[in-house]
Amino acid sequence: MVGVISTAALAAVGLSMQFMMIINVLITLYVVGGNALISRFIGQGRKRRASALLYSLIVFAIILSFFISIAGYFGSTWMYEVMGSSPEVVEQGSMYFKILSLGFVVIFIDNLLYNALSAAGDTKSSLYIKLLSACINAALNYVLIFGHFGFPAMGVEGAAIATVIAYTFNILSYYILIKKMNSKLNFLPLIRVKDLIRVWHVGWGAALDRLISSMSFLVFVGIITAYGTAELAGYQVGLRIEGIAFMPGFGFSIAAMALIGQNIGANNYDKAYNFGIICGRIAYVFMGSVGLVMILIPEYLVGFFTKDSLTIAVASKYLIFVGLAQIPLAIVFVYSSAIRGAGATKTTLKVNVLSLWFFRVLPSYIAYEMGYSIEAIFIIMNVETLIKAVIYWYIYQKRTWLYIKI
Repeated sequence: MVGVISTAALAAVGLSMQFMMIINVLITLYVVGGNALISRFIGQGRKRRASALLYSLIVFAIILSFFISIAGYFGSTWMYEVMGSSPEVVEQGSMYFKILSLGFVVIFIDNLLYNALSAAGDTKSSLYIKLLSACINAALNYVLIFGHFGFPAMGVEGAAIATVIAYTFNILSYYILIKKMNSKLNFLPLIRVKDLIRVWHVGWGAALDRLISSMSFLVFVGIITAYGTAELAGYQVGLRIEGIAFMPGFGFSIAAMALIGQNIGANNYDKAYNFGIICGRIAYVFMGSVGLVMILIPEYLVGFFTKDSLTIAVASKYLIFVGLAQIPLAIVFVYSSAIRGAGATKTTLKVNVLSLWFFRVLPSYIAYEMGYSIEAIFIIMNVETLIKAVIYWYIYQKRTWLYIKI
């Protein structure tokens, strides 16, 4: 729907997702460690301890989101300017991100509750909540972006408002689910500082990993931005479509993290290891299948987002290249999440820093400076994914990550 407004609007909203990767660094600080500890408590049958930790993390998330909202609101224009965006992209993007910043508190809590329930083994409830949320978001987008049913046409601002409302619906639904139903978790108003410290002990490595990775992605997107607005929009559209393939990998990475954490908590190390193998196999079958579709009909898929011929050409090339990399990407998704969920966040930190900066960003910058086309950047991206998949496969097979103490 944003693509109908203009190419600049599409690029602006797409670029905002790169900024949200930086915000996710802070979310990772408490979500990954919280996942690891909650899943172990559930595996040990300690529901009250897990529920107290969930309450403590909600309080922490609310406090943290307050300061990040202020920074995001007043720094939105500067962020787009730093990326070298055109004036129109800066204008559209700053309007969108200011409104999104005001809703950071619901975004922070939503991420926590979703991951906490997943760590406890309940993903079906989240499925139904997210389905309803997606319908609400789409309906509100239609109304607010284009100005239907008596509402003014708000463009990208309407898209931001719709997103915040959808996240608000999520947390209200999670609250009702946890309070009114027989959930594996509850809100126990007890703050255990010791458990929070254990969460941060695991979380800082994951957060630093995410920070360095996000910075590398921002630099990578900055290189693509230098090619032009159409190339940036094409990359963002391709990335959104690739998100369809991401979902099976993301889903089974969550499953691996929960099942491995619970079985480590119950001291079933062989079972924990085998669950990761099974999740990985299912993920790369699903992602490989979606990758094949992206290779065969890229123009058709891109046509849903934009009618700009140059944007369609760039996005189609992107989909063909990344379609070839979906199986290695599935291995990265599942094995890295399994290792991170077990508490070995320093290991994933080292792998991602080495891979993203030395095998993706640096070669991409050299290729750009040497005058190579955008296709060369996409090829470099695929090669880096393959290298990282091999590294994670090797680490997973060694099993040493299973015995990390939290």
